[in-house]
Amino acid sequence: MMLLNQLTQERRKVVEISLDKIVPNPSQPRRIFAQNELDSLSESIRANGLLQPILVRKKGFGYELIAGERRLRACRIAGLKTVSCIVNDCDEKQSAIFAMLENLQRQDLQLFEEAEGIQRLIAEWGVTQEEAASRLGKSQSTLANKMRLLRLSPEQRKKITEAGLTERHARALLRITQEDKRDLVLDEIIDKNLNVHQTDELIESLMTPIPVLEEPKSKMSRTFIVKDIRIFMNTINNAIDMMKKSGIQAVTQKKETEDYIECVVRIPKARQA
Repeated sequence: MMLLNQLTQERRKVVEISLDKIVPNPSQPRRIFAQNELDSLSESIRANGLLQPILVRKKGFGYELIAGERRLRACRIAGLKTVSCIVNDCDEKQSAIFAMLENLQRQDLQLFEEAEGIQRLIAEWGVTQEEAASRLGKSQSTLANKMRLLRLSPEQRKKITEAGLTERHARALLRITQEDKRDLVLDEIIDKNLNVHQTDELIESLMTPIPVLEEPKSKMSRTFIVKDIRIFMNTINNAIDMMKKSGIQAVTQKKETEDYIECVVRIPKARQA
């Protein structure tokens, strides 16, 4: 909040402005506003008034919001006709930067909103990731990890957000470079409600290359092969699951004896309706 505090420290006069004269900031990075939080804030505003004015700039015959959209929405819910504002004299680019900084500094943006906001700031400032990290008070590696999330497709981001998955889920998915395969794995993570550890295990099993088995020469090598067999079976099971999710009604039969495991997979040549 440092930059915004510097703005308000200039002691601009607080004025009451009609709510219907204030339009949203098109550069607002936040897209999701929890209704229960807005309702709680509106109740507080009804009881105590708006304790912190919102920041606006003059635009045409009205005003454009710079910072404080959650407070503005809560004031509307509370049924207020006017809202306390500080009018700042800034251009459109500065307004966009202030709006994004105000939300990024609150540290409660949804993970993709934060990454998209950082991306826009880098574009607005015309700086490198390293310079942006310095300005935002973040390490370069932290910033780079957040920007990598934007490699996920918009559809994948939507699914991750709606399922309430974490940033670590999203970063694990980035290990899968094939878009269609990533879609199938994401669906499995959501359907099975996998935690981060289970997600890492699933992706690791899918990415582990199948080694060439040789005749074991010692007890140690035999133990290694037995461990690998569990990986093979897990890979087969995951492959069957993904085929079924794609509409391919594959069937597997497994038989195990003391000497071997026999696994038969039947895959229809034509996808069933």
